[in-house]
Amino acid sequence: MSDKVRHEALSSFLKKKRALISPQSAGFPIGVRRRTPGLRREEVAQLANVSTTWYTWLEQGRDIKVSSIVLDSVSSALQLTEDERTYLYNLALDVNAKLLPKKTIQTKINPSLKTILKALNYCPAVVTDRYCQIVGWNAAAAYVFLDFEQIPIDQRNLIRLLFTRKELKSLAVNWGHFVRGFLAIFRVYYGRYVEDEWYKQFIDHMSLLHPEFQPLWQQSEVNTAPDVLIEFRHSKAGKMEFNLTSLEVQGNADLRLSIYTPVPETSTEKKLREFVH
Repeated sequence: MSDKVRHEALSSFLKKKRALISPQSAGFPIGVRRRTPGLRREEVAQLANVSTTWYTWLEQGRDIKVSSIVLDSVSSALQLTEDERTYLYNLALDVNAKLLPKKTIQTKINPSLKTILKALNYCPAVVTDRYCQIVGWNAAAAYVFLDFEQIPIDQRNLIRLLFTRKELKSLAVNWGHFVRGFLAIFRVYYGRYVEDEWYKQFIDHMSLLHPEFQPLWQQSEVNTAPDVLIEFRHSKAGKMEFNLTSLEVQGNADLRLSIYTPVPETSTEKKLREFVH
Protein backbone atom coordinates (compact mmCIF):
# COMPACT_ATOMS: atom_id res chain seq x y z
CA MET A 1 0.00 0.00 0.00
CA SER A 2 1.38 3.43 -0.93
CA ASP A 3 2.09 6.08 1.71
CA LYS A 4 -0.75 8.09 0.19
CA VAL A 5 -3.30 5.37 0.89
CA ARG A 6 -1.93 4.77 4.39
CA HIS A 7 -2.14 8.48 5.19
CA GLU A 8 -5.70 8.60 3.88
CA ALA A 9 -6.64 5.69 6.15
CA LEU A 10 -5.05 7.51 9.11
CA SER A 11 -6.90 10.72 8.29
CA SER A 12 -10.25 8.94 8.01
CA PHE A 13 -9.74 7.14 11.32
CA LEU A 14 -8.78 10.28 13.28
CA LYS A 15 -11.72 12.27 11.90
CA LYS A 16 -14.13 9.48 12.75
CA LYS A 17 -12.90 9.12 16.35
CA ARG A 18 -12.85 12.90 16.92
CA ALA A 19 -16.46 13.17 15.74
CA LEU A 20 -17.60 10.52 18.21
CA ILE A 21 -16.39 12.28 21.37
CA SER A 22 -18.85 14.62 23.04
CA PRO A 23 -17.30 17.91 24.15
CA GLN A 24 -18.85 17.48 27.61
CA SER A 25 -17.12 14.13 28.17
CA ALA A 26 -13.80 15.78 27.33
CA GLY A 27 -14.40 18.67 29.74
CA PHE A 28 -15.37 21.39 27.28
CA PRO A 29 -18.38 23.70 27.78
CA ILE A 30 -21.76 22.74 26.34
CA GLY A 31 -22.78 26.18 25.14
CA VAL A 32 -20.06 26.69 22.54
CA ARG A 33 -21.54 26.90 19.04
CA ARG A 34 -20.35 24.00 16.85
CA ARG A 35 -20.67 23.34 13.15
CA THR A 36 -19.67 19.67 13.36
CA PRO A 37 -20.29 16.88 15.89
CA GLY A 38 -17.64 15.90 18.37
CA LEU A 39 -14.47 17.76 19.23
CA ARG A 40 -12.72 20.41 17.21
CA ARG A 41 -9.16 19.81 16.05
CA GLU A 42 -7.84 22.47 18.40
CA GLU A 43 -9.57 20.76 21.32
CA VAL A 44 -7.93 17.43 20.53
CA ALA A 45 -4.60 19.25 20.24
CA GLN A 46 -5.18 20.88 23.63
CA LEU A 47 -6.00 17.54 25.26
CA ALA A 48 -2.97 15.89 23.66
CA ASN A 49 -0.70 18.82 24.55
CA VAL A 50 0.42 19.35 20.95
CA SER A 51 0.07 22.31 18.63
CA THR A 52 -3.11 22.69 16.63
CA THR A 53 -1.04 22.93 13.45
CA TRP A 54 0.74 19.64 14.16
CA TYR A 55 -2.49 17.78 14.94
CA THR A 56 -4.17 19.28 11.86
CA TRP A 57 -1.32 18.00 9.70
CA LEU A 58 -1.56 14.57 11.34
CA GLU A 59 -5.31 14.40 10.68
CA GLN A 60 -4.81 15.59 7.13
CA GLY A 61 -2.48 12.66 6.58
CA ARG A 62 0.59 14.74 5.86
CA ASP A 63 4.01 13.10 5.92
CA ILE A 64 5.24 14.47 9.25
CA LYS A 65 7.51 13.17 11.99
CA VAL A 66 5.55 11.25 14.62
CA SER A 67 6.74 9.75 17.92
CA SER A 68 5.19 7.04 20.05
CA ILE A 69 5.00 9.43 23.01
CA VAL A 70 2.91 11.94 21.07
CA LEU A 71 0.72 9.17 19.66
CA ASP A 72 0.05 8.03 23.22
CA SER A 73 -1.17 11.53 24.03
CA VAL A 74 -3.38 11.63 20.93
CA SER A 75 -4.74 8.17 21.81
CA SER A 76 -5.70 9.37 25.29
CA ALA A 77 -7.29 12.53 23.92
CA LEU A 78 -9.40 10.50 21.50
CA GLN A 79 -10.25 7.93 24.18
CA LEU A 80 -9.00 5.05 22.04
CA THR A 81 -9.24 1.41 23.08
CA GLU A 82 -6.12 -0.75 23.11
CA ASP A 83 -6.99 -2.17 19.68
CA GLU A 84 -7.62 1.32 18.29
CA ARG A 85 -4.33 2.54 19.76
CA THR A 86 -2.49 -0.27 17.98
CA TYR A 87 -4.33 0.57 14.77
CA LEU A 88 -3.24 4.20 15.09
CA TYR A 89 0.38 3.13 15.66
CA ASN A 90 0.34 0.87 12.62
CA LEU A 91 -0.98 3.62 10.37
CA ALA A 92 1.07 6.51 11.77
CA LEU A 93 4.39 4.76 12.35
CA ASP A 94 4.17 2.11 9.63
CA VAL A 95 5.62 -0.36 12.13
CA ASN A 96 4.90 -3.50 10.12
CA ALA A 97 6.17 -2.38 6.73
CA LYS A 98 9.50 -4.22 6.93
CA LEU A 99 7.96 -7.31 8.48
CA LEU A 100 5.25 -7.88 5.88
CA PRO A 101 5.33 -11.39 4.45
CA LYS A 102 4.35 -12.22 0.92
CA LYS A 103 0.64 -12.67 0.34
CA THR A 104 -0.35 -16.30 0.51
CA ILE A 105 -3.65 -18.07 0.89
CA GLN A 106 -3.24 -20.83 3.43
CA THR A 107 -5.46 -23.81 2.62
CA LYS A 108 -4.50 -26.21 5.42
CA ILE A 109 -4.55 -26.10 9.22
CA ASN A 110 -2.50 -28.25 11.55
CA PRO A 111 -3.85 -31.50 13.06
CA SER A 112 -4.27 -30.07 16.57
CA LEU A 113 -6.51 -27.27 15.32
CA LYS A 114 -8.51 -29.80 13.31
CA THR A 115 -9.00 -31.79 16.52
CA ILE A 116 -10.22 -28.69 18.34
CA LEU A 117 -12.71 -27.94 15.56
CA LYS A 118 -14.04 -31.47 15.62
CA ALA A 119 -14.36 -31.43 19.42
CA LEU A 120 -16.61 -28.36 19.23
CA ASN A 121 -19.48 -30.62 18.21
CA TYR A 122 -22.38 -28.25 18.81
CA CYS A 123 -20.56 -24.94 18.52
CA PRO A 124 -20.22 -23.78 14.92
CA ALA A 125 -16.57 -22.80 14.47
CA VAL A 126 -14.65 -21.27 11.57
CA VAL A 127 -10.91 -20.64 11.13
CA THR A 128 -9.84 -17.68 8.96
CA ASP A 129 -6.52 -16.14 7.97
CA ARG A 130 -5.46 -12.48 7.88
CA TYR A 131 -7.46 -11.96 4.68
CA CYS A 132 -10.58 -13.47 6.27
CA GLN A 133 -10.09 -16.42 3.97
CA ILE A 134 -11.82 -19.50 5.43
CA VAL A 135 -9.26 -22.26 5.97
CA GLY A 136 -11.12 -24.53 8.38
CA TRP A 137 -14.58 -25.26 9.83
CA ASN A 138 -16.54 -27.95 11.60
CA ALA A 139 -19.75 -29.82 10.82
CA ALA A 140 -21.85 -27.44 12.91
CA ALA A 141 -20.58 -24.45 10.93
CA ALA A 142 -21.34 -26.22 7.64
CA TYR A 143 -24.89 -26.82 8.85
CA VAL A 144 -25.60 -23.36 10.24
CA PHE A 145 -23.81 -21.32 7.56
CA LEU A 146 -22.77 -23.02 4.33
CA ASP A 147 -21.12 -26.20 3.18
CA PHE A 148 -17.84 -24.44 2.52
CA GLU A 149 -16.48 -27.57 0.86
CA GLN A 150 -18.75 -26.81 -2.11
CA ILE A 151 -17.20 -23.35 -2.55
CA PRO A 152 -13.93 -23.06 -4.56
CA ILE A 153 -10.94 -22.33 -2.32
CA ASP A 154 -10.22 -18.94 -3.88
CA GLN A 155 -13.82 -17.84 -3.21
CA ARG A 156 -13.94 -18.79 0.48
CA ASN A 157 -13.50 -15.26 1.74
CA LEU A 158 -15.77 -14.70 4.74
CA ILE A 159 -16.35 -10.98 4.13
CA ARG A 160 -17.19 -11.55 0.48
CA LEU A 161 -19.53 -14.45 1.26
CA LEU A 162 -21.45 -12.31 3.76
CA PHE A 163 -22.30 -9.93 0.92
CA THR A 164 -22.72 -12.37 -1.96
CA ARG A 165 -24.50 -15.43 -0.57
CA LYS A 166 -28.22 -14.98 -0.05
CA GLU A 167 -28.20 -17.75 2.59
CA LEU A 168 -25.91 -15.66 4.79
CA LYS A 169 -27.68 -12.36 4.10
CA SER A 170 -30.99 -13.84 5.23
CA LEU A 171 -29.53 -15.84 8.14
CA ALA A 172 -28.89 -13.13 10.72
CA VAL A 173 -31.88 -11.22 12.09
CA ASN A 174 -29.67 -8.11 12.12
CA TRP A 175 -27.37 -8.68 9.15
CA GLY A 176 -25.62 -5.31 9.52
CA HIS A 177 -24.73 -6.04 13.15
CA PHE A 178 -23.46 -9.47 12.11
CA VAL A 179 -21.24 -8.02 9.37
CA ARG A 180 -19.84 -5.21 11.51
CA GLY A 181 -18.38 -7.74 13.95
CA PHE A 182 -16.28 -9.27 11.20
CA LEU A 183 -15.38 -5.92 9.68
CA ALA A 184 -14.03 -4.85 13.08
CA ILE A 185 -11.62 -7.81 12.95
CA PHE A 186 -10.86 -7.15 9.28
CA ARG A 187 -9.92 -3.56 10.11
CA VAL A 188 -7.40 -4.82 12.67
CA TYR A 189 -5.63 -6.76 9.93
CA TYR A 190 -5.96 -3.81 7.56
CA GLY A 191 -4.04 -1.64 10.01
CA ARG A 192 -1.54 -4.36 10.93
CA TYR A 193 -0.62 -5.12 7.31
CA VAL A 194 -1.18 -1.68 5.90
CA GLU A 195 1.54 -2.11 3.26
CA ASP A 196 -0.22 -5.08 1.66
CA GLU A 197 -1.83 -3.89 -1.59
CA TRP A 198 -4.36 -6.73 -1.38
CA TYR A 199 -6.44 -4.89 1.22
CA LYS A 200 -6.98 -1.76 -0.85
CA GLN A 201 -7.79 -3.84 -3.92
CA PHE A 202 -10.27 -5.94 -1.96
CA ILE A 203 -11.97 -2.91 -0.35
CA ASP A 204 -12.22 -1.12 -3.71
CA HIS A 205 -13.62 -4.26 -5.33
CA MET A 206 -16.22 -4.79 -2.60
CA SER A 207 -17.23 -1.12 -2.67
CA LEU A 208 -17.73 -1.28 -6.43
CA LEU A 209 -19.82 -4.46 -6.42
CA HIS A 210 -21.78 -3.98 -3.19
CA PRO A 211 -23.08 -0.46 -2.41
CA GLU A 212 -23.84 -1.45 1.20
CA PHE A 213 -20.21 -2.40 1.85
CA GLN A 214 -18.66 1.07 1.95
CA PRO A 215 -21.01 2.56 4.62
CA LEU A 216 -20.51 -0.49 6.83
CA TRP A 217 -16.75 -0.32 6.31
CA GLN A 218 -16.63 3.37 7.20
CA GLN A 219 -18.68 2.73 10.36
CA SER A 220 -16.69 -0.32 11.44
CA GLU A 221 -14.81 -0.30 14.73
CA VAL A 222 -11.36 -1.74 15.46
CA ASN A 223 -11.64 -4.82 17.64
CA THR A 224 -9.54 -7.99 17.72
CA ALA A 225 -12.20 -9.93 19.62
CA PRO A 226 -15.69 -8.45 19.39
CA ASP A 227 -18.15 -10.01 21.84
CA VAL A 228 -21.30 -10.37 19.76
CA LEU A 229 -24.73 -11.85 20.48
CA ILE A 230 -26.23 -13.10 17.23
CA GLU A 231 -29.77 -14.26 16.50
CA PHE A 232 -30.22 -16.41 13.41
CA ARG A 233 -33.34 -17.47 11.53
CA HIS A 234 -32.16 -20.75 10.08
CA SER A 235 -34.04 -22.17 7.06
CA LYS A 236 -34.38 -25.60 8.74
CA ALA A 237 -33.82 -25.11 12.47
CA GLY A 238 -35.65 -21.81 12.89
CA LYS A 239 -34.57 -19.43 15.63
CA MET A 240 -31.00 -19.96 16.90
CA GLU A 241 -29.04 -17.73 19.29
CA PHE A 242 -25.28 -17.67 19.66
CA ASN A 243 -22.55 -15.79 21.46
CA LEU A 244 -19.62 -15.16 19.13
CA THR A 245 -16.13 -15.49 20.60
CA SER A 246 -13.15 -14.74 18.38
CA LEU A 247 -9.67 -15.98 19.33
CA GLU A 248 -6.27 -15.49 17.72
CA VAL A 249 -4.52 -18.83 17.23
CA GLN A 250 -0.99 -19.05 18.61
CA GLY A 251 1.81 -19.39 16.09
CA ASN A 252 3.02 -17.58 12.99
CA ALA A 253 0.14 -18.41 10.67
CA ASP A 254 -1.97 -15.42 11.79
CA LEU A 255 -5.12 -17.52 12.05
CA ARG A 256 -8.30 -16.73 13.95
CA LEU A 257 -10.84 -19.12 15.44
CA SER A 258 -14.43 -17.82 15.60
CA ILE A 259 -16.69 -19.91 17.84
CA TYR A 260 -20.47 -19.60 18.02
CA THR A 261 -21.58 -20.84 21.43
CA PRO A 262 -25.31 -21.60 21.84
CA VAL A 263 -26.91 -19.17 24.27
CA PRO A 264 -27.84 -21.00 27.51
CA GLU A 265 -31.51 -21.62 28.26
CA THR A 266 -32.44 -21.55 24.56
CA SER A 267 -33.25 -24.42 22.24
CA THR A 268 -30.20 -23.77 20.04
CA GLU A 269 -27.96 -26.56 21.30
CA LYS A 270 -30.85 -29.03 21.25
CA LYS A 271 -31.48 -28.21 17.58
CA LEU A 272 -27.81 -28.66 16.74
CA ARG A 273 -27.75 -32.03 18.49
CA GLU A 274 -30.71 -33.05 16.38
CA PHE A 275 -29.36 -31.92 13.01
CA VAL A 276 -25.55 -32.20 13.30
CA HIS A 277 -24.03 -35.65 13.24
